[in-house]
Amino acid sequence: MKKLLPTSSAGSLPKPSWLAQPEKLWSPWKLQDEELADGKRDALLLSLQEQAHAGIDIVSDGEQTRQHFVTTFIEHLDGVDFAKRETVRIRDRYDASVPTVVGAVARRKPVFVEDARFLRRHTEQPIKWALPGPMTMIDTLYDAHYRSREKLAWEFAAILNQEALELEAAGVDIIQFDEPAFNVFFDEVNDWGVAALERAIEGLRCETAVHICYGYGIKANTDWKKTLGSEWRQYEEAFPRLQQSKIGMVSLECHNSKVPMDLIELIRGKKVMVGAIDVASNSVETPEEVAATLRKALQFVDADKLYPSTNCGMAPLSRQVAQGKLHALSAGAAIVRRELAGQG
Repeated sequence: MKKLLPTSSAGSLPKPSWLAQPEKLWSPWKLQDEELADGKRDALLLSLQEQAHAGIDIVSDGEQTRQHFVTTFIEHLDGVDFAKRETVRIRDRYDASVPTVVGAVARRKPVFVEDARFLRRHTEQPIKWALPGPMTMIDTLYDAHYRSREKLAWEFAAILNQEALELEAAGVDIIQFDEPAFNVFFDEVNDWGVAALERAIEGLRCETAVHICYGYGIKANTDWKKTLGSEWRQYEEAFPRLQQSKIGMVSLECHNSKVPMDLIELIRGKKVMVGAIDVASNSVETPEEVAATLRKALQFVDADKLYPSTNCGMAPLSRQVAQGKLHALSAGAAIVRRELAGQG
């Protein structure tokens, strides 16, 4: 029998200090060559063990082998020059120096497939793997070749589809596409963003998910949140189109956010990963706080479709804090599971 309210992390988990600088996004590797390859695999195993120890049901790689959730994938593609950089505005929030698309983009070889096989060999639990979504990829580049956000997104969707099909063959159970850009570019989301995402999942038989959040707990994101007023209704723009889409699961930020919980009603019928852990704070939730968030969500999503998760990745947090938060997520889900069993 399938476990009710299976827990997972939305994305990245902190890397060990011997691999990369702790509590830092885009942290450079501390090892090189063969030592780096070994170190990444060791970190993957450690992350897997920590998730299991915390009682996480659907495990992931914790993004231990990548510096960043978007750029590490792009680094492996043809057509993007990382030495040629331009400053662009990322998600209308902050300026960043980004690589340039200089020619046709293409994927010559698998990016994460070997890592996924390695993880599959070391666990019996369901595995979730995160990939950047097409719209979030184009938002992290300067395009000097296609000169069309939509055209580049469709190219990336086809490339992501190649990778996703091979990840599925490697034993991945859920493939999640990270699309924080869906919370910003509403017209594009509805015109072609969701359609491009459907192209990325073409032919997959495993579970598919889209993760839409308000970003890592970095200053640019927390400052932006302060401008959003007493209610964050961004999901209202994309959810109706997603509800009609072929994507099976939607992952959203709930805990300590000002997202009205009833917006989940707009994706009725989908499985919902409910973010019950705040990744922008160092204070560790109590199991009861997690349970309270899940109870609220259960007003709008059936229990067999509710997947407790974190709001976003936890790479910028300390390992100790992230561990505490994962334990709280498991314990909170267990409280609600017991209550549902009692009602049943």
